[in-house]
Amino acid sequence: MSSGLFNPINPLVADVGSPPIPEAQSWTRRYDGAYGPLINLSQAVPGNAPHASFLERLASMAGEAKTAQYGPINGDATLRQAYADEMSRLYEGRVEAADTAITAGCNMAFFIAMMLLAHRGETVLLPTPWYFNHQMTLDMLGIEPRPLPCRAENGFVPRIEDAERLIDERVRAIVLVTPNNPTGAVYPAHVIEGFAELCAKRGIYLVIDETYRDFLPQGMNRSHGLFTGEEWRRNVIQLYSFSKSYAIPGHRMGAVTADAGLIEQIAKILDCIQICAPRTAQAVLPWAIEALRDWREENRAEINQRAQVFRNALAPLPEWRIESVGAYFAYLRHPFAGVKAQAVAEKLATERGVLCLPGSYFGPGQEGHLRVAVANVGADVLATLTERLKGVTL
Repeated sequence: MSSGLFNPINPLVADVGSPPIPEAQSWTRRYDGAYGPLINLSQAVPGNAPHASFLERLASMAGEAKTAQYGPINGDATLRQAYADEMSRLYEGRVEAADTAITAGCNMAFFIAMMLLAHRGETVLLPTPWYFNHQMTLDMLGIEPRPLPCRAENGFVPRIEDAERLIDERVRAIVLVTPNNPTGAVYPAHVIEGFAELCAKRGIYLVIDETYRDFLPQGMNRSHGLFTGEEWRRNVIQLYSFSKSYAIPGHRMGAVTADAGLIEQIAKILDCIQICAPRTAQAVLPWAIEALRDWREENRAEINQRAQVFRNALAPLPEWRIESVGAYFAYLRHPFAGVKAQAVAEKLATERGVLCLPGSYFGPGQEGHLRVAVANVGADVLATLTERLKGVTL
């Protein structure tokens, strides 16, 4: 009997590559431990456990019959209100509970935003290097991911003039990711606000993914001032992840902020693909948003410190050039000209026990780079990278 599929499947799905992180993780099975325990710097996983009080409340809520029932499509009212209040405080503007929706993670928030804004044959501008799940989502929806180049010499920050040249009648939205995945770059507020003005002028949407906004550099408490007025309601959609900020990625909690009219449209999509977001974490987060603010600040300071430790560890190895670092990630130029990034990453994983991701996972023109998730491990582990990377040959 043939092992092939009896009938062909949707080519938009079949033509998309397999999720890349499991492929990279498979390389570690060939590491013999010669340089010590594996250092996993591949996936953006919080390097600390959830707060103990958060875990206690999760356990209690998981035992409540009400959290086993369906909830409102757009999220529990208490969480939507608490999140809207936090948005209003953080951005010094007016965000209402009706302007928010709770999703099963930020990847779902992105998926529903793209389904809302564009259909097959239309186009969305994605900053490159791009987050691979963004590109995969667009490909599966039949939407063209048009690269918006972010260059090392510009700190991997996209330029408004580049975007303007790429906009045609098929473009429905521009996506920005700040702090960025994979580069860690933090976009200046005036750049973000300039993109919002460009999108308004051209009659398209700005979708801004702020998954890592709670890990901005010390002293920088918000990425932009878009929410201080009311103009954002016309064409701005913001995405967020509770997963990183509260160290609960397995509970799949994200959020969308948009004008209430758009949220009503989003509810149609959510009802078909999630019905409601996970209820247990929704029940705890309204307390956590206020009660764990100091804890989140401590985590921000710690992760920014890890980024500095990473810089220090690579300082004696100038051939490994850090071209961008911030929040969760560093974008590293490897020293092997003409060698594919996957070959370099696989070598590091199998021989040195350091797992990071090749730049080729993040779009065209990235073969010279590796993405390093510096937030995954403690500063003491990051400090050992000097010896791990010294003398690597290909």
